[in-house]
Amino acid sequence: MPISINIPKAYLITLSCTGFFCVPGFGQTVDSVTKPKFKVGGYVDTYFAWYNDSVGTGNLEKFPAISPRSNAFGVNVAQLTGQYTSERLRSTITLHVGDLPSAAWSPVFNYIQEANVGVRLHKTLWLDAGFFKTHIGTEALLPKDNIFSSVSAITFFEPWWQSGARLVFTPCDKFTSALYIVNGYNAFVPINKKKAVGLAATYNFTDNLSIGYYNFLSDNTPDNISTSHWRFLNNIVFNFPLGKKVSGVLGADLIAQENSSITNSPAFVNQTNTAYVYSLIFTLKYEVTKKFDVFGRIDHFNDSQGILSGIYVDDNGNYTGYILSGATIGAEYKPFDNAYIRIEGGEVQTNNALKIFYSNGSYTNARMDVMLNMGIWF
Repeated sequence: MPISINIPKAYLITLSCTGFFCVPGFGQTVDSVTKPKFKVGGYVDTYFAWYNDSVGTGNLEKFPAISPRSNAFGVNVAQLTGQYTSERLRSTITLHVGDLPSAAWSPVFNYIQEANVGVRLHKTLWLDAGFFKTHIGTEALLPKDNIFSSVSAITFFEPWWQSGARLVFTPCDKFTSALYIVNGYNAFVPINKKKAVGLAATYNFTDNLSIGYYNFLSDNTPDNISTSHWRFLNNIVFNFPLGKKVSGVLGADLIAQENSSITNSPAFVNQTNTAYVYSLIFTLKYEVTKKFDVFGRIDHFNDSQGILSGIYVDDNGNYTGYILSGATIGAEYKPFDNAYIRIEGGEVQTNNALKIFYSNGSYTNARMDVMLNMGIWF
């Protein structure tokens, strides 16, 4: 069975090859493995997209991630995954190409999505090391693992990849947790001498009802700058049913970063106040039939101090980061359990005085988009 589409990205480890493991997000379990096994899988997602933001033919749209080019056919991702599993050892490697890794992945080791090895220390405890997908976020990284193909603003600005080590503790089927130590925020290679740490914890009440908490503590300040900017990211995700045919996902984020307020100046190093980012995502899905779903999403992202989105000058001459609100609707047809055809459209708006989009010969604070995606995995 494929991974549930309403599971947050913190649960998801392998981008294809679903069904190779049973611990969400942190790798395979091998309680039932008696002989070493090696499996190979793949995933391809193609698209056609249209945006009313005029960035030029073939150029990447703002917040480029899924389907990032307007009026263009493209491949979001084409990937291959190999997994080795034995009683005491495991390993995963995923290689990918396409517009998604070109637009939104690490420029260093760009073809590697995951590459890690693990050893079983105890029946319920694994130690893994290498390259991992992020453990943070309400939404996953790939269209097949989400309700929507597109991702919200907070998902785009949160970390997507990491390198380091993790301890995975799974005392029972309903609870799993992991402790990470990694090179930094979105860092395959070290950014400075400091390391980052993170926690992931998920409890499944039932197959359709779960709650997860994920955090990340990091400081990406260059070593030659004495003022620190420790950032503490907190993410909570609630998956819940609303009857037999309706399910929902609610996600909230709160991020604090020291010495980063831009109330009086855009220069971080001159500040002593803590800046905050908060976001909210609410998604509903209605199962019309076993093969056809409709869904909707609203999201809000407030980074007024620009610690994730950067600092800009608005029409009133004020320094500001992005404050974004979005609404999206879509529908999906699944001819097979491992394939989909999905169409969706939405609009995103910035704060009124910050006009970052260009449409019909003038700058505006709103952008509309439509995208059609087709995908298959094995």
